[in-house]
Amino acid sequence: QVLLAAAVCTKAGKAIVSRQFVEMTRTRIEGLLAAFPKLMNTGKQHTFVETESVRYVYQPMEKLYMVLITTKNSNILEDLETLRLFSRVIPEYCRALEENEISEHCFDLIFAFDEIVALGYRENVNLAQIRTFTEMDSHEEKVFRAVRETQEREAKAEMRRKAKELQQARRDAERQGKKAPGFGGFGSSAVSGGTTAAMITETIIETEKPKVAPAPARPSGPSKALKLGAKGKEVDNFVDKLKLEGENIMTSVGKRSTEAAKVLAPPVNMESVHMKIEEKISLTCGRDGGLQNMELHGMIMLHISDEKFARIRLHVENEDKRGVQLQTHPNVDKKLFTAESQIGLKNPEKSFPINSDVGVLKWRLQTTEESFIPLTINCWPSESGNNCDVNIEYELQEESLELNDVVITIPLPSGVGAPVIGEIDGEYRHDSRRNLLEWCLPVIDAKNKSGSLEFSIAGQPNDFFPVQVSFISKKNYCNIQVTKVTQVDGNSPVRFSTETTFLVDKYEIL
Repeated sequence: QVLLAAAVCTKAGKAIVSRQFVEMTRTRIEGLLAAFPKLMNTGKQHTFVETESVRYVYQPMEKLYMVLITTKNSNILEDLETLRLFSRVIPEYCRALEENEISEHCFDLIFAFDEIVALGYRENVNLAQIRTFTEMDSHEEKVFRAVRETQEREAKAEMRRKAKELQQARRDAERQGKKAPGFGGFGSSAVSGGTTAAMITETIIETEKPKVAPAPARPSGPSKALKLGAKGKEVDNFVDKLKLEGENIMTSVGKRSTEAAKVLAPPVNMESVHMKIEEKISLTCGRDGGLQNMELHGMIMLHISDEKFARIRLHVENEDKRGVQLQTHPNVDKKLFTAESQIGLKNPEKSFPINSDVGVLKWRLQTTEESFIPLTINCWPSESGNNCDVNIEYELQEESLELNDVVITIPLPSGVGAPVIGEIDGEYRHDSRRNLLEWCLPVIDAKNKSGSLEFSIAGQPNDFFPVQVSFISKKNYCNIQVTKVTQVDGNSPVRFSTETTFLVDKYEIL
């Protein structure tokens, strides 16, 4: 069997995706596909049609055709078997057999086609093997990443140790009235040495920030990771050429990361006194109801960029009624906080650090009380014949919250194709590679506090757990806010800005 090309085309013969397995020009393949619809005879039920030079083996797929172009002396039975495998691959990557969906996943399909046929000859593979090969999960890569992370941690620890040594040396020199030891090339002076040591110390030895859940915005900075297509001009030229030839270049923008970036964007007008109030929730529920564990951690981070406002006090308003445990920084006056709900340093003459994030107050809530669950998820799979009908619904319990960019992820059994969606509030994405169904809801608040999704797919009830939830919110769960900032001297008010974030660390229904 010699397979010349595999293509997905419209009923009119327009190529959407085509993969040539032998040397063939674009004009040649477009001509063959354009001639294909004219050769078909509607009165016959054949699945192939021949010309003087090639044979078309095809299968209708709604408004499209899956077409294999082979030589006339190839084995028609093997061709039909190969065609069936090609047709089964497409729903694995495309949730709808439509032109736009095929175009959006064209490269995924081409990679899968290459696993089926090599140099015109069929490979001995099945659907599960194709999925495994295209995922390219490498044990060596995981080991390499683990080693690299360990090396980075060790390097950071060494940097902190060196910075502490330099800072200690500078302090000792200042106490003895000697010049601080300079370091760095080109005759760095004592002053520059001391300043640099302080800068390094301020940069490295700062309060460790809580880890943020999946970063919504792509970090802009130098990276040592392997960069694909680093020659941007060549890529741009290639895309421009395609556009000149009349190709539609589709750019799929990650809607979820765009929305998340909007939610987490810092205030436009950041004041000299800025506060980050961040909470992270870790929650585990049973599928039959009942809260197994819920743990919430929160922190207020203070950032002062002007030395004039370094001696201040924060007035905290705590309206939480759930029994949250509060803890102030060791340098904060605990008596002042307990008596007047104000955060100030033990020594009023001292100042808060400048240009660094300092954690001044943190809190923790751990409970198994079901009424504390902010968002309840009820997943109800029921078997019906060979299929399983799944009903899943959400309900916002804490109506004061506004959850943005909510994604409810339901695992699916492998090798059974795409789910058939019934009713749905919001949108969905089917990730056929990871066997996941993602139910996406832009906003859940008091006006949109409940919704449901129904779908059916082959499988058992246990296949659809654990259900995972992720969201981002600009309102915190525990009602703890900074209402006022005043200076220590004179008690005059200070302008400040606040950035509030409520994130998910883990949110599972087992």
